[in-house]
Amino acid sequence: MNQNTAQRLQQIQARIEAACRHCQRDPDQIRLLAVSKGQPLAALATMAALGQQAFGENYVDEALDKISALRSHTLEWHYIGPVQSNKTRAIAEHFDWVQSVDRIKIVRRLADQRPADRPPLNLLIQVNLDGEQQKAGCQPDQIADLAEAISANRPLRLRGLMAIPAPRDNRQDQRAAFERLHSLFARLQDDHASVDTLSAGMSADLEAAIMAGSTMVRIGTDLFGPRPSAASQAPPRHAGA
Repeated sequence: MNQNTAQRLQQIQARIEAACRHCQRDPDQIRLLAVSKGQPLAALATMAALGQQAFGENYVDEALDKISALRSHTLEWHYIGPVQSNKTRAIAEHFDWVQSVDRIKIVRRLADQRPADRPPLNLLIQVNLDGEQQKAGCQPDQIADLAEAISANRPLRLRGLMAIPAPRDNRQDQRAAFERLHSLFARLQDDHASVDTLSAGMSADLEAAIMAGSTMVRIGTDLFGPRPSAASQAPPRHAGA
């Protein structure tokens, strides 16, 4: 067993537990998504052996190889990258969750292409919380229409929201952004009984996200270490870091 991997997992779990103590939440309410894009298969297998079950991938072709190779494990696969129309069939067929839905066109394609013998595909609506042009995600005033479109399609299940707020330098500002997101989440919960997941918080801001009500944090480099292909580069800020 890779001791460094075990130590990193324990460190992230300790941070989650400390944040929960600070705001009097139950750590069992927080799910850890291991963002495994760019990581070798062996690293995922090691993490799975340590008990991690949920993995997030950004690139469809890379993910399909991993899903196939790790089929003997009981794992949950989350697609967290921008959803391209020409990739929806593969996503619908092989993933358990899609966290990055931001257009009704994508909702319809995923519904049409989800195999009938698979459980409903769990969807999170990605929100562009700060109106950043370089980021995917719908505008807050588009959430309701997207939620209705998802709920109207039986092969899909609306589970909640995901967002990547703009970077902020201090925890108070981070928490304020996540609290705005949580307000949108609470409104969605009021309208849809299936909503139970707020995917928010990464390596730099998971504490603020948990204090503001996140139920899932997405951790990549702090969990696995630097990606082999980008060890000398600063990691990009995608849906997990």
